Amino acid sequence: MPLWLNIIIVVVAVYLGISILVYFLQDYILFKPEKLPADFQFAYENQETEEYNVETRDGAVINGLRFKAKEPKGIVFYLKGNSKSIKGWGKFAVDFTRLGYDVLMVDYRGFGKSTGRRSQKAIKRDMQVIYNKIKEQVAEKYIILYGRSLGSGFAAKLASMNNPRMLILDAPYYSLSKVGKRYMPFMPLSLLLKFPMPTYKWLRYVNCPIHIIHGTDDKLIPYKTSVKLSKIKPELTKLYTVIGGGHKDLHTFESYHSMLNDIISSRPKEVDLKGSSLEYAQSAKKANAKT
Repeated sequence: MPLWLNIIIVVVAVYLGISILVYFLQDYILFKPEKLPADFQFAYENQETEEYNVETRDGAVINGLRFKAKEPKGIVFYLKGNSKSIKGWGKFAVDFTRLGYDVLMVDYRGFGKSTGRRSQKAIKRDMQVIYNKIKEQVAEKYIILYGRSLGSGFAAKLASMNNPRMLILDAPYYSLSKVGKRYMPFMPLSLLLKFPMPTYKWLRYVNCPIHIIHGTDDKLIPYKTSVKLSKIKPELTKLYTVIGGGHKDLHTFESYHSMLNDIISSRPKEVDLKGSSLEYAQSAKKANAKT
């Protein structure tokens, strides 16, 4: 057998081997769950909480916490990142309860006290079940969807299928396939990934205000990702930039909290653009189109 043919065979075998490993190990790479015993007691300083367990149609149990505000103006459904459990993520609820909003956080399958086999389809279905439970108690115009990192994709999907007051995306990705391409550009990830999470596709069908927050120094998901996402529905989207912010430390910046306060506390207002330079620009475009 010619040497060149041996080399090709070895390269193909290695490539196939890596592909198989990526397919079967991606759950361990993507998810970093913290499991909690069923009798674990959640405790947060100066926070009133209520624990929930929701059983799904396939027998899984989704565990969650509701952080209560005094005289709530609405509720924030907070979809967390890919690591730990709501035991640790719960500390971020105060950023919303202090503004007068209840917060509901849940653990994905296999995280915390939640059970069940993970798949993109199953988690999307679980989040819709939880959203439906919220709608039984709160009108949609009082529901805010907040997606953090991994949760940004699920939040975008929920917003595309429902009518919340607004969608807030914190350090979102264009799709997990795109994120993976940065690290393994030679792999056919569109075929291998069980969690492609095409946020950009789901955003096309969102009809509520979209607020995107991203740090300029995010090394995991580059800031330019949010710039690209903001162009999908520009008429509904506002992009908020945290100068110097990374992927996990936005909450350490005063500017982040100021942005969050402005986003949640404000109401959409019609802006009268009559007589502005925008009007002149549009007139010029129409004139040029006729010539």
